[in-house]
Amino acid sequence: MAETDQERSEDPTEKRKREAREKGQIARSKELGTAFVLLSSAAGFFWFGSYLVSQMEKLGHFLLLIDRQHAFDTTKMFTNLGAAVGLIIWPLMLIFLVIVIGTFWGNIWLGGFNFSWKAMEPKFSRMSPLKGLKRMVGAQAGVELLKGFAKFFVVAITATLLLKWQFGHILSISIGQMPLMMEEAVEMLLWMFMLICCSMLLIVVIDAPFQLWKHNKDLKMTKQEVKDEHKETEGSPEVKGRIRRLQMEMAQRRMMQEVPNADVIVTNPTHYAVALKYEQNGEQAPVLLAKGTDETAAKIREIALEYDIPLVASPALARSIYHTTELEQEIPRGLFVAVAQVLAYVYQLKAFRKGKGKRPQLNNTESTIPDELRH
Repeated sequence: MAETDQERSEDPTEKRKREAREKGQIARSKELGTAFVLLSSAAGFFWFGSYLVSQMEKLGHFLLLIDRQHAFDTTKMFTNLGAAVGLIIWPLMLIFLVIVIGTFWGNIWLGGFNFSWKAMEPKFSRMSPLKGLKRMVGAQAGVELLKGFAKFFVVAITATLLLKWQFGHILSISIGQMPLMMEEAVEMLLWMFMLICCSMLLIVVIDAPFQLWKHNKDLKMTKQEVKDEHKETEGSPEVKGRIRRLQMEMAQRRMMQEVPNADVIVTNPTHYAVALKYEQNGEQAPVLLAKGTDETAAKIREIALEYDIPLVASPALARSIYHTTELEQEIPRGLFVAVAQVLAYVYQLKAFRKGKGKRPQLNNTESTIPDELRH
């Protein structure tokens, strides 16, 4: 059992994943980032390469066609340098912008964007020679070595196949005429570069799922860790049970404080007791102030006797009110007639005690209770 509890067989919880992100531990694929850098570089040259070439051509003309007086004027050097930079800076900026965007997306594609101060904190454990040696000869180092060989062979094989495929084209370019020869050569090189970059996607297809699997494996938890986290998050059963008991006791005390305000207590007569309050302005139906069974019902009857609140025995009505009405809520419409009979009896009883009229008799309330409200 102890070995089973120590085995990391449980999937990481959301709390564990959130804490890992705060520490900078997220799934990352260096191969995916490298592939995006290369592909964005190729895309940048495809989109803005012609613009770069035209600007370089203007730059060549500008630097080679300098007036004789400018050649002997030392103050013109900085002016010419600024003009030269102005010609070449914009196409380079556009290409670099595409590369930066590709680099950014390549690095956040797998694990999402994450910024962690904890990951930036210095860790002296990384300076340990023994741990450094362990990282160099460990399983992760072996995986990185295999990926390095795989990248080399994939790129080498792709480049070889492309050279064989374009060998005739390369020979034809070598005997072509300038400047068409240069334009065709540059276009061919760009396409070959793009295809070689695309070959890196073969490594990415393998490495990205592997990094996700490895990250999830590193975050796996033991059953004991899951239990401890659940206790930390939800609280121990003992504490939660005590809190529930305290809440019930507080609610019961508040309920008992409302009993003296009741107009009548309807009883079972021993197992159930419900306290009702009715405002005689007619704007609200009778409201349930307190209810309980057994010991709680006995306590309600005790308070009722202490404050001289009438006790009316009506077993069916007491059970119906207890099961269908919540505290401080109005009774259901189907019980209006039965409760009205009880309240009328109570008012007549109060009048009788004051010497007015004869002693009232409580009508049978059970016949007025609908079947769907009976319990």
